Amino acid sequence: MDFSLFAHMERLTPDQPHETLHSDFIDLCRMADEGGMRAIWTGEHHGMEFTIAPNPFISIVDLAHHTRNVRLGTGTVIAPFWHPIRLAGEAAMTDLITGGRLELGIARGAYSYEYERMMPGMDAWEAGQRMRESAPLLPRLWGGDCAHEGTFYSFPASTAVPKAVQAGGPPIWIAARDPNSHEFGVANGFNIQVTPLWQGIDEIKSLKQRFDAAVDLHPGRKPKIMLLHHAYVGADANDVAQAAKEISRYYCYFGAWFQNKRPVCNGQIAPLSKEEIAANSMMAPENLMRDLTIGTSREVIDRIRRYEDMGYDEFAFWIDTGMTTERKRASLARFIDDVMPAFA
Repeated sequence: MDFSLFAHMERLTPDQPHETLHSDFIDLCRMADEGGMRAIWTGEHHGMEFTIAPNPFISIVDLAHHTRNVRLGTGTVIAPFWHPIRLAGEAAMTDLITGGRLELGIARGAYSYEYERMMPGMDAWEAGQRMRESAPLLPRLWGGDCAHEGTFYSFPASTAVPKAVQAGGPPIWIAARDPNSHEFGVANGFNIQVTPLWQGIDEIKSLKQRFDAAVDLHPGRKPKIMLLHHAYVGADANDVAQAAKEISRYYCYFGAWFQNKRPVCNGQIAPLSKEEIAANSMMAPENLMRDLTIGTSREVIDRIRRYEDMGYDEFAFWIDTGMTTERKRASLARFIDDVMPAFA
C-alpha cells in the first residue's frame, strides 16, 4: 500500500491572508515529502475560496522547489477546461521542470458553479464526453505528431512541446465512479482514482468491484487504483469526535457548493447556520465517524488494512477539512509516524 497526500489551500473566512494559507499548504506538503509519502495531489478549481487551485501545474512547479522525493500529481485537472494540445504541452513542461515527477490526474469536474463560469451551457454529461475525447490524445501528442477530427476538438498534425522527461509521458490517472468510466480508463492504459466521499465501506467495496470488472475485460492491463478518502488520526476519542464535527461542517459546505443554489460573493458562499448544519442528517458526525477513515492510530490502521485487503494500491489522505493548520499537522504527523509504518 502506497500513501499520498491530497491537499489544497482553503479559505473559510475573508480575514485569512492568502499568503498564510499558501505557507500552510507548503508546510503540509513538506511533511508528506519528508515523511516518505509517495505523492502529493492538488487539483483545479476556479472562483471558489472553498478550494483554491486555479492551475495545478503552477502549484506543482512551486512544490517541486520545496520537496525532494515525492511525486507531484494533479488531483485533478478538469479536462473540458483545457484544449488537448495545451494540456499536453503544459503537462510536458511541468514534467520537465520537476525532473520527471509529474503524474496527471484527469476528471470531468464536479461543480456546476464552475461549468457556468468556465464553459457556459456545458453539463456533466458533455464534460465527461470531452474528457473521454481529450485524455487518449495526450500520449499521442507526447509521442509525436498527432492529427485529430473529433466531436469537440479538431486540429491538424501537432505535437506537445517541450517533450516530457518520462518515457511515454507522465502516468495518467482517471477519476472514475460508474462502470463505464472504469472501463474507459483501463481500456486506455490509465490508472484509476476513486473517492467514495462520505458513503462508507459499501461504496469503497463497490468502486473496487467496478475496477476489477474493467480489468477483467482487458487482460494484460495492469493499472493501479487509488482510494481518495478523508482521513484524520486523533490523539484520543475526544479528539476524533471533534474531528468528526469539523468534517461534518466541511461536507455540509461541500454539498452547498455542489447544489449551486446558495449566493456566492467574492468567492465565499453564504454561511450556513448552525441549524442548517444540524439538520443535515446525512453528514452527521456520527455517520462520518462510521464511514470515513478517521479514528485513533489503531483504528485508522485497521480501516486501511481492509482497503489493502480489497486490493487498493494507494491510499490518498484527503486533508481538506476546514480544520486549523495545527490540527491538520498533528493528524498528518500521527499518520506518518504511527499509521504508515504498519504498512512498511
